[in-house]
Amino acid sequence: MRQDTADLHRLFVTDTPLMDVRSPSEFNRGAFPQAQNLPLLDDAQRHIIGIEYRRKGQQAAIQLGWELGTKAVVAERVEYWHRYIQRHPEGYLYCFRGGLRSHTSQQILRDATIHYPLVEGGYKEMRTYLLEQLAHNCAQLPLIVIAGHSGSGKTELIQRCPRALDLEQRARHRGSSFGHSGEPQPTQINFENQISIDLLKLAQRSAAVFVEDESHLIGRCALPLPLQRAMKAAPQVMLDEPLEARARRIVKDYVSAALPRFAADVDPQQALGAQLQNSLSKLQKRLGSLRYQKLDQQLRQANLELQRNGNSEAYLPLVMTLLKDYYDKAYHHLMRQRQTNILFRGNYQEVAEWINTRNAHVVYKAPQPK
Repeated sequence: MRQDTADLHRLFVTDTPLMDVRSPSEFNRGAFPQAQNLPLLDDAQRHIIGIEYRRKGQQAAIQLGWELGTKAVVAERVEYWHRYIQRHPEGYLYCFRGGLRSHTSQQILRDATIHYPLVEGGYKEMRTYLLEQLAHNCAQLPLIVIAGHSGSGKTELIQRCPRALDLEQRARHRGSSFGHSGEPQPTQINFENQISIDLLKLAQRSAAVFVEDESHLIGRCALPLPLQRAMKAAPQVMLDEPLEARARRIVKDYVSAALPRFAADVDPQQALGAQLQNSLSKLQKRLGSLRYQKLDQQLRQANLELQRNGNSEAYLPLVMTLLKDYYDKAYHHLMRQRQTNILFRGNYQEVAEWINTRNAHVVYKAPQPK
C-alpha cells in the first residue's frame, strides 16, 4: 500500500499525476501541469459550507458537508475518482492544505475499498516549494541569454537547444504586439509553476541553460522577478542577421505559419489580416499618427494580396519598415542601458554551430543576481 508523500521534488521532476480535489474556481486560478481537477465540492457547495463554517464553526461545516454528500453525490465522486485512479495508479490527490478535503476524499475512497495517497501540505505547500525552488534555481543555474534583433531566429535556436527554457512556448505568446499564438495564455500562477518545474528538471545537470532575451512581459504573462534578475546578470550570445532575412523570417512565422490557425474561418486570409491589423493598431501611439497610417495602408494592401493570390511577399516592405523604424530603435535603446558580457556574436548559422559545439560541454557560472 503506497503511503502519503511529502517528496515534492520527485512529484514534479517525474510529472507524477495529481488529482486535485479543490473546487473548479480554485483550480482555474492556479494548479500544476500534471494535475486534473476532480473536485470533492463544486463551487456552490464550497460556498455554502464556507458560510456554515464562518457562522457555526468547523464541526457544523463538516456535518453540512456530509448532509450535502447524498448517496448519489458520493457515488458520482467515487465513480470519476476511480476512473482516474485506474488510469493513474501511481498518482496522488491533494486539496488546498492537505487537510480536511483530502482526508475526506480518502475516506470516501476507502469506504469503496480504494486506497489512494495524498500530498502532505496540499496545494499550498507545493506552490510554496515551487516559488522557493524558482528563486534558488534562477540564482544557481548557469543561464546564457540568446539576444538579437526581432526576427533574428532566437526562438528557433531555443527550440533546437537540448537544454533551454522556452519562455514563449510556456507563455503561449511570441512576446510582441503580433505575438498571439491562437491559444489562451496560462494564468500567471500556472506560468510561474511551469517555469519552476522546467528549471527543477534542468537543475539535475549543471550544464548551461539557454533562454531567449525577453522583456518583463510576454503577452500578459510576467517573468518572475528572480528570473528577470538572473537574465540581466547572465552572459549573452548575440545574433546578427540582415534586415531582409529577419523580415522574411517574420513573414514566415506570422503569416505563412500562422494561416493554418484560421482554417476553420470562412475566409482564413481575411481573419488573419484582421488580426494583424488589430495588432498593428496597438502600436499607433508609439508609431505616431502619420507613420501608423502609412503602415496601416501597407498592411491592408498586403492583406488583399494574400486574399487574392495567396502571396505573402507583399508583407516584406511593411515588415522591413516596422523593424527598421520601430523595433530596432527600441532594441538599440534597451541595449545601451545594459552592460553585458557577450560570449559569442555571429549570424544565425554561426550561433547555431557555436551552441551545438558547446551546449553539452561548457558550463558557465552566471554572476549572482544582486
